[in-house]
Amino acid sequence: MKIIKELPEVFEEFADQRKNSFLRVKEFKDQGIPVVGAYCTYFPKEIALAAGATTVGLCSTSDETIAEAEKDLPKNLCPLIKSSYGFAKTDKCPFFYFSDVVVGESTCDGKKKMYELMNDIKPVYLMELPNSQSQIALKLWEEEVLKFKKYLEGKFEVEITEDKLKEAVKLENDIRRGMQKIAATMKKDPTPMSGHDLFKVLYGTSYKLDRKQIPEELDALVNKIESEYNPSGEKKPRILITGCPMGGATEKLITAIEENGAVIVSYENCTGEKQYAELIEEDTDDILKAISEKYLNIGCSVMTPDKNRFELLGKLIDEYKVDGVVEMTLQACHTYAVESTSIRKYVTEEKNIPYIAIETDYSTADIGQISTRVAAFIEML
Repeated sequence: MKIIKELPEVFEEFADQRKNSFLRVKEFKDQGIPVVGAYCTYFPKEIALAAGATTVGLCSTSDETIAEAEKDLPKNLCPLIKSSYGFAKTDKCPFFYFSDVVVGESTCDGKKKMYELMNDIKPVYLMELPNSQSQIALKLWEEEVLKFKKYLEGKFEVEITEDKLKEAVKLENDIRRGMQKIAATMKKDPTPMSGHDLFKVLYGTSYKLDRKQIPEELDALVNKIESEYNPSGEKKPRILITGCPMGGATEKLITAIEENGAVIVSYENCTGEKQYAELIEEDTDDILKAISEKYLNIGCSVMTPDKNRFELLGKLIDEYKVDGVVEMTLQACHTYAVESTSIRKYVTEEKNIPYIAIETDYSTADIGQISTRVAAFIEML
């Protein structure tokens, strides 16, 4: 007899996915399946999947290893970079340990130089990401994607065919469609779940190594959420989070927002809409170009100009009927910190809703301060 699980239990399963995958990744290695580790949303995972590998996000959201990282890196560097390097150096990340290659990207100068040091620990393949989204930049990025394809073919001694690429694109698009459906349930008012439960699904899915199971699991979850929706529930101020990547230590901001009476209805950042808002064109004669276009179109503060981020942000504010925007920036993340001025102006002047910027790191020292500031912001709403 099939056991029917309650929604809270399902959400916790997604929350535990990263921990469960620590053991699962060894099983993949034992089966001879290559593992490609990555850090960034710009990583074109379809290329690795078409090479017969599995992909996984690497540990980078805890202060556990930062002290060790600071023996080699400046203290005034972004905590995400220090954490990434620290986990590699101390060998405390099973995903990193089992990765055959780590794929880096030149999104910022700090990460680019850090990857040089990391290459002494594990083979690192650096993709040169353009800093604009022009047609010239697209041609450069297409060349980078093609070079990456050739690198994996040599690394794993396989041929990445067009059919394999299209199969990988179809699978990842199905996952993106599932994520879109999950996220869209938060358009309801009141919402059918907390923003933290939504985050557990989005974050947990990125660590699931059995990619082919994900679309069906997401569709089943959407059906369960829809069938159990209570339209007479409590309505709360609706918050959108934007800014730096979230997960691990920075979930303290999610907790602060929802413990102070609001609900997070959308995540614009890398954990959320950026990764699944746009699909890859499937019906095309040039699948590599289609893959390149999708990834280069991601809106991020490393791009100049960064019009795609603003377009997505405005779309989400309208569709999710957002009451206020909270931007999280990590200390010393210069691109997001500088762009926050433009984001504030856009949100408050063009969209005419309140905005607050929260700068933080991976420690717990500022939890009280964050809660106080967030509480005042929500009270204003």
